[in-house]
Amino acid sequence: MTRGRAGDPDHVVELLWREGGAEPRPGLSLDRIVRAGVELADAEGLAGLSMRKVAERLGFTTMSLYRHVPGREQLIDLMCDEVAGETAGGAAAAGDGWRAQLEACARAGWELRRRHPWLAEVRGGRHVPGPNTIARYEQMLSTVADTGLTPAEVIAVVGLVGRFVDSEALLLVEAAETERRSGVSEEEWWGGRETLFERLYGYPTLTRLWEQGGFDRPEDPFEFGLARLLDGIELLVQKRYESRDEIKECVVCGAPVDQPAAGRPRAYCSASCRQRAYRRRTAGQD
Repeated sequence: MTRGRAGDPDHVVELLWREGGAEPRPGLSLDRIVRAGVELADAEGLAGLSMRKVAERLGFTTMSLYRHVPGREQLIDLMCDEVAGETAGGAAAAGDGWRAQLEACARAGWELRRRHPWLAEVRGGRHVPGPNTIARYEQMLSTVADTGLTPAEVIAVVGLVGRFVDSEALLLVEAAETERRSGVSEEEWWGGRETLFERLYGYPTLTRLWEQGGFDRPEDPFEFGLARLLDGIELLVQKRYESRDEIKECVVCGAPVDQPAAGRPRAYCSASCRQRAYRRRTAGQD
């Protein structure tokens, strides 16, 4: 029975990539379970997601679901990958440059979280990715892979953008949940804090910005943050571009290095020197 492998990450990989697993019973399949989970989470958030509720939604017993998916955490992994497929083809054209492409990826992720707010609630680093999630990650990596950034910087840039999108989306989820639970909107709640506002006049900078309308039409947090984030990445790319000509000699043998007109600068004169450097690094880790 599938439930017995609930703690086996490799089994989740098989489910995500649709390899192996039990044969579906008539009227019930893994795809149906995943779609029902997405619909339930869209309506109630992750807090409202349970195997029992998914089973009730499909008209089956809870135990019947365990023949297809080990448990709730594995179902969430499957749901994440299911909706990640909705972002396919969301990037800008390759000719638009790395910034436009990366921005398009970020916006696609933002819109995905607007449609499925529960995505921002999926926390932690031990969620197994599926093919749709990996394809989206590959797409983001490819936007900055040839900018001259180091491999570690490419990974860090994509991770930074992804975390920014998630954090902004999570703020929306938390605000909506607080409003739902209290029955009071954000504007109404702050509008009733007169006793607090009376005490703020002792803070001159805050008061001046308030009186000058700084809080009347605040910047859109996502738009402002994404633009500033891309500005910072662009400065780093420019820095790497300007340092391209500084690498004159192979770091292994000292031979001259011809730098490409575009892309990542070369540190080695040949593939053999690159391999020698790799062997040195791996030997040092032993």
